[in-house]
Amino acid sequence: MYKVKVYVTLRESILDPQGKAVNHALHSMGYGEVEDVRLGKFIELTVKKSDRPLDETVEEMCRKLLANTVIEDYRFEVEEVVAQ
Repeated sequence: MYKVKVYVTLRESILDPQGKAVNHALHSMGYGEVEDVRLGKFIELTVKKSDRPLDETVEEMCRKLLANTVIEDYRFEVEEVVAQ
């Protein structure tokens, strides 16, 4: 069994109005040292072993559903989970 952590973020060239709103809110709360905020998504998958290569499967899931590859970048980490 594997634990897959997928991180999805807007591409640098894409404006992030939600990030700007959070940045403004942080400033109004007294956190003026914050220069920029970019928001994204964190997705955690538990995947059982199969005959398909896991990296290829996760790449396919990201391209087809988990990330909008026109405006978002993604990366993922895979960790094997040992059954107890």
